[in-house]
Amino acid sequence: MPDLLWDEVKDLFDPELNGALPDVVVEETTVEDWQALLDLVRARRWPHAYSVGGEPAELVSAAAMVVSADGGGVPELAVTPELHVRPIPEVLLIFRMYQPESIDFDVDLRELQGQERLNLLVDVLRAIGRHLGKSVSMSAEHSPGHPDLAFDVEADRVILLADPARRPL
Repeated sequence: MPDLLWDEVKDLFDPELNGALPDVVVEETTVEDWQALLDLVRARRWPHAYSVGGEPAELVSAAAMVVSADGGGVPELAVTPELHVRPIPEVLLIFRMYQPESIDFDVDLRELQGQERLNLLVDVLRAIGRHLGKSVSMSAEHSPGHPDLAFDVEADRVILLADPARRPL
């Protein structure tokens, strides 16, 4: 049985109600966690593309990403490294290195319609959460701190945190 059933969560995946790009985050991370994420992407052989400040680049270490993100200590030189990952060709995850203390990424709800795509998202959240040993939460666009669902490390599954029927719009 899947962790989540489409009929029970489809309102959370409505881009008209919740925005198209929910906020997905792993909190309380380190450079080592970012490196573990990069290692996971490579180990899973998920197609990916890396850029720094919008310019394509070779995927580097997490430590080098941090240097780019903080401008090497010079704020005027700071740029946002982005890692675009496709676990399947039709679904894009965009990881942005704002700071090493959290792994932030977006998914497009328009690409995650139906049980099969929901299962893919659950598999990705579970893979990341298990690999890092940390919770991975998803909130409606611009609603951080109010997750709708999350990979729960202790339960070892993705759980629903919000009641879609009572979710404020």
